[in-house]
Amino acid sequence: MLGMLRARRGQAVTLALLAMFAVAAAVAAPAYLQAVDRAVVAGQVATASPAELSLTVQATVNEQREPGGVSFADVGGALVAVPGFTQVYAEEFAAIGIEPDPRVASRLLYRQGACAHLTIVTGRCLAAAGEVVVGEQTAQRLHLAAGDLITLTYAVISTDPTRPIYVADGDATPLTVAGTYRTPEPDGQYWGAHGYFRLDHTARPGEPVFTGAETIRTMSHGPSDVSIDATAIPGTITEARLPALRRDLAGLDARGENLGRALTLTTAIPQLLDRIDRSRDLARRSIPVGAAPLLLLAYAVIFIAAGYGTEGRRPELAVIALRGARWWTRWWLTSGESLAALLAGGVAGCVAGQLLVAAVVAWRFPGVDPPVLGLDALRWAPWALLGAVVAMLAAQRRHLVSGVADLMRRVRAQLTGWRLVTAEIVVGLLAVTATAQLFLTGGSLSGVALAAPALVIIALAVGAARGVVPLARVAGDRALRRGRLGAALAAFQLARRPGAQRLLLLLVAAVGVLGYAVTAADVAARDRDLAAQIGTGAPRVLSVAPLTRQQLLHAVRAADPAGDYAMAVAELPAGGPGEAPKLAVDATRLATVATWRDEYGDLDAAGAGRLLRPAAPAPVVVAGQDVSVDVTVKGADAAKPVGFSVVLSSVTGHGTAVVGFGVLHDGPYTFQQRSAVCVDGCRVAGLHLTPDTTATGVKLTVVLRAIGSINPVAVAAGRADLADPSRWRSDGATLTAAPDGLRVTLDAPEGLPHGAWVQAADVPAPLPVVTTAALPDGTGVAGLDGLPVQVRAAARLTAVPRLGTRGTLVDLEYADRAATDAGEAKRPEVWLGAAAPPDAVARLTAQGLVVTGDNGVSAAQARLAAQGPALAVWFHVLAGILAVILGAGGLALVIAVDRRERLADLAALRAQGLSRRAAARTQLWTYPVLVATSGVLGLATALIAWRLTGWALPVFGEDMPGLPLPHWPGLVLVPSTWLLAVALLTTVAVTAARPRPAAPTVAASRP
Repeated sequence: MLGMLRARRGQAVTLALLAMFAVAAAVAAPAYLQAVDRAVVAGQVATASPAELSLTVQATVNEQREPGGVSFADVGGALVAVPGFTQVYAEEFAAIGIEPDPRVASRLLYRQGACAHLTIVTGRCLAAAGEVVVGEQTAQRLHLAAGDLITLTYAVISTDPTRPIYVADGDATPLTVAGTYRTPEPDGQYWGAHGYFRLDHTARPGEPVFTGAETIRTMSHGPSDVSIDATAIPGTITEARLPALRRDLAGLDARGENLGRALTLTTAIPQLLDRIDRSRDLARRSIPVGAAPLLLLAYAVIFIAAGYGTEGRRPELAVIALRGARWWTRWWLTSGESLAALLAGGVAGCVAGQLLVAAVVAWRFPGVDPPVLGLDALRWAPWALLGAVVAMLAAQRRHLVSGVADLMRRVRAQLTGWRLVTAEIVVGLLAVTATAQLFLTGGSLSGVALAAPALVIIALAVGAARGVVPLARVAGDRALRRGRLGAALAAFQLARRPGAQRLLLLLVAAVGVLGYAVTAADVAARDRDLAAQIGTGAPRVLSVAPLTRQQLLHAVRAADPAGDYAMAVAELPAGGPGEAPKLAVDATRLATVATWRDEYGDLDAAGAGRLLRPAAPAPVVVAGQDVSVDVTVKGADAAKPVGFSVVLSSVTGHGTAVVGFGVLHDGPYTFQQRSAVCVDGCRVAGLHLTPDTTATGVKLTVVLRAIGSINPVAVAAGRADLADPSRWRSDGATLTAAPDGLRVTLDAPEGLPHGAWVQAADVPAPLPVVTTAALPDGTGVAGLDGLPVQVRAAARLTAVPRLGTRGTLVDLEYADRAATDAGEAKRPEVWLGAAAPPDAVARLTAQGLVVTGDNGVSAAQARLAAQGPALAVWFHVLAGILAVILGAGGLALVIAVDRRERLADLAALRAQGLSRRAAARTQLWTYPVLVATSGVLGLATALIAWRLTGWALPVFGEDMPGLPLPHWPGLVLVPSTWLLAVALLTTVAVTAARPRPAAPTVAASRP
């Protein structure tokens, strides 16, 4: 055996390298998956929201008045068992004493380390007990300054349901205003999810009164809200700590159960962990898809190499058989040489696979620890080596059982008959079964479906190899008739030699695996790019702190008066089942800001903006802060009181005011009230008539004679405007013309739980929308206030920005006018276009917007690229490259082994008159032609396999909106990669097949 290995060391090394490839592929898959697990966790943590990196434990404690109940220590002790988190303690309660309105209380708050997160405007921050700092706007509104003395008292809501006001429930405490503050990051990680700075019911930003822990402790108070916000420090959420973190969170929840749910745990960490698990699971499903064809290809090359190597030893094996060696000796002398090479290559593959993955990880995942050389990645190595041994034995089977006469024959019988046909049918049936499972399970990569791409590629390669044989025979006959001996002999080489057919199958499969991998990578990259652009909506998206819709519109328009780069955007509430998501945009800026792609349809952004923003009547505007409403009431019933209020929205972004005028009584009235938000004018958002929610049979007539500021000119103009009922619209009331104004008639036998609204008809009706859904005119969808609003589809697109293939766009200003309130914008954003200047954020901040997040297409692309499916696709590319290298190695081996017999054939032909030029051409171009044919068929195989199975490969590790994703790769990457692969194989074929100068001459001199 040692003598044979030494004599044929080149063949032994070749088999060892092939075995190393096979085992390395089996080892690389789990090793790569380990690296992907770490990279997924690191990427998801790096792009997680603040809520996904923190948890909050809350409780209501009453230690002053009810000793022995749930205490602050219970809350603090709940987090002791969760290491790796920084903790911020807070306690708060409602207090009265500085707000003039009894319906409003101050939020007295102690928060650990608050001064480090506040910007002090005047005075200083807290330094001693009995001191507070108040918000900048609150100080201006209440005329407070640093050094002022105030008094605060613990307060609770009154028990009288008709007067929901705050009443004192403790002793008054004198306090000193140490300073005023503003908050640079109201939605920062430090503040948690408590909503300290959210808009209040008057649309003013929340501004708690901050104080120290000693002040809270000594102040007379009842139950207070206690919380601890814990934020994960870097290195806490890692791949190794995920199970322990889940156990810790479950323990916190169990502790709350033991305390009777007195403790409330709020966290989005489980959502982050679920997203990590999903991303890792998708990677686990995707990576074997790339490893399977590489393994099958390695076994095919081993089969060909072992078969060809044994063919060259046929005389030697014939002598062994002739001498009557026993079966085990014959088996050992036949297969032992190959077996020893395979075992050596398998051991080397265990190390090579992990080293290869380490190199790829260092290149593609900087900052991620490479997989450690260990036993975890080696669990599939024995099985891969066993497969290589089986492939080798299958190639040598005939030589083990053939007789001496068969072994001595120089011309070998081709592998034909029912065995070959049966094997090809089995491969085809497996491919069909795996593909069918993919379609039946909706693309679930499990079971035999994991091998669907590999089986389809192999099946198509088998079909290509069988189909080329008759074509090569026809081409050879045709070339022979034309006297082109070189071409004819090359064609006959492909048609008559079984080795050439197997080599064709191998090369088609190798090129197919690379083409499939590159196609998967290219399509996935294009999908992620498209998802980032559509899902983001604009090149850059700024999230802003809560504010009203009018404030958002006014601030953005003031920052960018020309509309060149900034657009206000807000979401609409979800509607009924099946209703598509909706987005409100400032349509006048859609063309200059939004990312508008060809996939959306034939309508461009400018056209969509015009359709969303047709001409409409001007809104009804109150000119000043002194609001006057003239009405005449008839039919009022004291037993069924009806309240009357007007909702006003500042035209310059000062906010929203609900001006209440009490209960209506019969007779003419002039209601007057001052609203500070209307100092620069207000739009009348609606007039609200609110009966008792339990009352039935409500009948009432109200004649609206005028509405405006306390100004005779404005009142007169108001009367003229009110005379036309078409100038108004109503929900729940009937509008008719009256001699002195607008008659509003309520007639509700079943009652009006939500009241009746009267609004100016200052928007197109129905409201125009651009949508991807089929919406008949007059369809009702949920508006900004949550109530139905009738819409009409001005255009139907394939997809829309941010929402994808299922969404609706509406103009933000028109939708705001159509709403019955002028309330808070849902998820307010500012989209910035490509022309945004570097100081765009500063300009928006100068208009009062507080930017809380800055996202963009590049950030979205980075987030998607850090997910499991995106990381797994690089293993497919690695497998494709290795497949071509295997194909090149198999090609070189076949040419080298086949050289001796081909030279003998050409020598015989030369003796019969074949020219030297024709012989050289035949020897030189046989395999390059085979490579060219395999390259074309391999590319076709890759594209067909991709069409059948590529749609099932995961692309995203999170739920995405419906997207018009491309199904085919671009026109650059796949063709260029294919050309490189064919060029490499052609170079190998030409180099290995180049004739040796002395060989033809020596052969021709023999008789």
